[in-house]
Amino acid sequence: MIIAYIRVSTELQSYEGQQYEIEQWCHRRNWEVHRWVQEKVSGAKEINRRTLGRLLKRMNRGDVLVCTELSRLGRNMMMVMGILNTCSQKGIKIYSIKDNFELSDSLNAKIIAFAFSLAAEIERNLISQRTREALAAKKQAGIKLGRPFGKSRERKRFDDREDYIRTRRNQGVSIGRLAQELKMHRNTLSRYLNEK
Repeated sequence: MIIAYIRVSTELQSYEGQQYEIEQWCHRRNWEVHRWVQEKVSGAKEINRRTLGRLLKRMNRGDVLVCTELSRLGRNMMMVMGILNTCSQKGIKIYSIKDNFELSDSLNAKIIAFAFSLAAEIERNLISQRTREALAAKKQAGIKLGRPFGKSRERKRFDDREDYIRTRRNQGVSIGRLAQELKMHRNTLSRYLNEK
């Protein structure tokens, strides 16, 4: 049985890109996918709490699992190696399209899979580190991080209350008291007043 596995980690990502790659790859080999498995979950989540974990338990010797890349299986090297080990013991073959490699139970395949997953983990760590450094540099330069106030529905809460807020503040009402009157958190009101 040939099973195609697709994983995305956020609501903003879609399955279509991975599905298209797998369809094209299988078409070139005249393979027919018998089952498509899709899940929207972080690759860091424990394998036994993911659809992939349940799928691997049901797969049998000779079954084939096709994915676009090793990082779709897991978020770190140890998780990917654990999955490969499980598949090796059960006689399940894994084809990773972008890595252009068949992950079978041969020693060479295991070594190369280890190298791929290690490289992928190092790359993710470097990207994460560069992102943290860039954000720290922006913060150091005084650039305000995060979504600007007023870009969300929160801003609409103040549109028809602006005159009331101004009047009450001129009367000397504290931010905390005014926030209670408006039934909102004092930080939300304070942020609004600081933006004015």
